Amino acid sequence: MQWHRWPILIGLPLALAACGPQPPSKQDQGLVVGAVAGGLLGNAVGRGPGGRAAGTVVGAVLGGIVGSEVGRSMDRQDRILARQAEMDALERGQAGRRQEWRNPENGRYGYVEPGPPFQRGAEHCREYTHTIFIDGRPQPMRGMACRNPDGTWRDVSA
Repeated sequence: MQWHRWPILIGLPLALAACGPQPPSKQDQGLVVGAVAGGLLGNAVGRGPGGRAAGTVVGAVLGGIVGSEVGRSMDRQDRILARQAEMDALERGQAGRRQEWRNPENGRYGYVEPGPPFQRGAEHCREYTHTIFIDGRPQPMRGMACRNPDGTWRDVSA
């Protein structure tokens, strides 16, 4: 991705989130920040021009999901650690084995537990559960992601 496009990539979602009669909630902010950060992370790990574009989209989708669901309670570092755990669990995790994360700054933590890999048509997919503990209370999320031909993952939960 060309650096001169980043202000648009970041600014457009922020501008859209600000539209409306009420200021954006923490959950809305979490969605935007999660999507943008996920997109940037996906762009960084994608390979080649097509892989970077796909990685950006996949990262934005997964980042938006994490940001939307728990953004009202999580800070930036929490979201980074949670997204990293999701990607590690999907990519390298053993079925039923937790990929844990913890933010030492605020004590928030969680884990991602991937299911067994399976085929959906020609796609390699995995279901997963991401449980995040905030103030000692678990907040579980379930999802399913499939691997793109370039090695990135895309959320297919919806």
